Order: sequence, then structure tokens, then C-alpha cells
Amino acid sequence: MVAKYYGQSCVEFDVDGTKILIDPFIRYNPLAQGVDISVIRPDYIFLSHGHQDHVADMLPIQKQSQAKVAAVVETAEWVRRQGVDEESVIEFNLGGTLQLPFGRVKMVYAAHSNSTPDGAYGGFPVGFVFFLAGQTIYFSGDTALTMEMKLLERYKIDWAFLPIGGHYTMDAEDAALATTFMNCKKVIGVHYDTFPPIQIDKEQAKKSFAEVNAELTLLDIGQEISLS
Repeated sequence: MVAKYYGQSCVEFDVDGTKILIDPFIRYNPLAQGVDISVIRPDYIFLSHGHQDHVADMLPIQKQSQAKVAAVVETAEWVRRQGVDEESVIEFNLGGTLQLPFGRVKMVYAAHSNSTPDGAYGGFPVGFVFFLAGQTIYFSGDTALTMEMKLLERYKIDWAFLPIGGHYTMDAEDAALATTFMNCKKVIGVHYDTFPPIQIDKEQAKKSFAEVNAELTLLDIGQEISLS
């Protein structure tokens, strides 16, 4: 299985040819101007919440790919209001698990806020635990550090995608502590450097993880990594 990073919190998993895109925000990301969204054709799109920097490219990518879009109930309703047909929307809620052709996906707690770009209530912000090709992957969404992360240890997470930019989410120091709650040693950092409030010292961030015997990987935009 391969993961590809598109900047901010946008990640794509390729699971034996099935593509899963999370939180598409590319065209408005000043760091991702070299990415052509017209070639991004996922089979599924997952939205952790409705903030603009997580959903801005949902509609054009969905229209060109006919992807199914999965989100918490209220954010899923916003997806419908954008013109995505009912058959392409998958709504579920905290604690729920989807059984999909590529694997299982469980919706889990995130400590953040949530509204949609039109100002409507977006429901609860969430994270996801993906069970894919023998790997368990946690995508946290825009969460703060929370004791709820201790519950994730039961899933034996192999890789975690965690925000490290601070200001709106966890910073690297908090994210490093989160790895001890989850007992996960391999982390890919997201939600950093895109805007001035979330710019980070990358070496200091890596040091924070090293201090708890965890490894932080920071990908370039467009870079792929094998999750094995």
C-alpha cells in the first residue's frame, strides 16, 4: 500500500489499485500549486470535517472521478447540497464502522470544531482508523491532544497521520505525546507550514518525536511512501 501527500492534510492511499483521498485542499494551498487536480481520480473521498482547508477541492475531484464521499452526518449533508448525488454520499457517525471493498474504516473522536464553508453546522469533527491491506492507519483529522487517544491503543496502529502545526491543532510536542497514548511509533506529519500561523521548525519537531522513541516523517508535496 502506498500513501501520497498533497499538502496540508490531503493524503491519498492506493490499496491494490483502489484510491482513497482524504481532506482534499490543493488548488488554494500556496505550497501545492504544482499539483494538477485534474489527474486525481479517487474511488473514495473521506472528509474529517467541513473546514475550507479540508474540503475545498472535494466537488471538482468528485465530479471528475464519481468518487463516493464519506463524512459525519452533518458534513455529508453539506456534500449533498453541493450537488453530489445521494448514491455517492456515505454518511456515518462516531463509533461507526464502514465495511467497504478495500477494507474497514472506523470513525473516531477528534477534539476540534466543525462548520461547512457556507457557515452551516458541520456536526462533530472526526478522525478515521483505516484497516487496509494488513495495516492499521490512523488519520486523526484536526485534533488537539486528548485522552481519548489512549483508546486507540487497542487497534494496534501501524502508522498515524497527525497534525503538528499547532495554533489550530496539536503541535509537534503534543503529537509526540499522543504516540505514547496510542503506542504507535511511526508518524507522518500533516497540517503544517501551509500558512504563517502553522509554520514549524522541522528539526525541532523531529526531535520531539525522537525523545519518545517515535519517528516523524515529513513528506514533500507529491511524494509517495510505502506503508508496510
